[in-house]
Amino acid sequence: MTPPAHAPSPVHAPRARLRAALARGRRPSGTFVKLPAPDVAELCGLAGFDFIVVDLEHSTLTEADAIGLVRHAERCGLPALVRIPEVDAPLICRLLENGAAGFQLSMLSGAAQTRALVRATRFAPEGARSVSLANRAAGFGLRPLDGRPGGLAAFLAAERADPPLLVGQIETPWWRDGTESWPEVIGDLDVAFVGITDLAVSLGVEPGGEELRAAVAEVRAAAHECGIAFGGWTPSLAAAPSQGLDEARYLVTGSDLQILAAGLEAAADRGGNG
Repeated sequence: MTPPAHAPSPVHAPRARLRAALARGRRPSGTFVKLPAPDVAELCGLAGFDFIVVDLEHSTLTEADAIGLVRHAERCGLPALVRIPEVDAPLICRLLENGAAGFQLSMLSGAAQTRALVRATRFAPEGARSVSLANRAAGFGLRPLDGRPGGLAAFLAAERADPPLLVGQIETPWWRDGTESWPEVIGDLDVAFVGITDLAVSLGVEPGGEELRAAVAEVRAAAHECGIAFGGWTPSLAAAPSQGLDEARYLVTGSDLQILAAGLEAAADRGGNG
């Protein structure tokens, strides 16, 4: 029996769209998602965010929650990256098989971490990601990909054409000890991302100060040198310039919880203006 015709896999298109936006120098913006509600992912897309980052570091989300959010976002055409505190190859594989657009690795401070992340997200010979077609990202081995028949060769070709996006969070001034160079650590990434709050704590300074801005400028210059996007977190778009993020090409604004808290506070009218 001939397998039925299917539309091209929707997994690779959001990745390609976000990567193209980064390459054009446009500034895609997203937010951290910490609540296990698919409606949140859908609302982020409707509100105009270009991507979301499902947070498996600073949240109570489980793996099942993250998979549900990733799947729903992909169905809405919204790229969903996942923030992870460490490289866990089996977890990364399962998230990719359910449609994750990429990963944001926290506390990046060495080339070994980058190599491990690349290895976990790329098929051989570029990496060592385990191969299976029994998943939705591969169309379960039935769906044609990019106009080609379904199957292993087509899936591998699609993954190589639009691989998962890789974001490294810079949260400590590791580069100042001179043991590893910027190209060694961030050269194989798509984005060098400044974790403003953690970097400030690591430096022992207040957010917004000159020392922090100088460190952010060093990351920005390194990203430019390595030919990758510069990014960072900001509590609001208005605050980005004061943090040295006015040139960021990948900006994460707040989180769903922060946005919800601000909205609830405004609705409760604590200022007594009602």
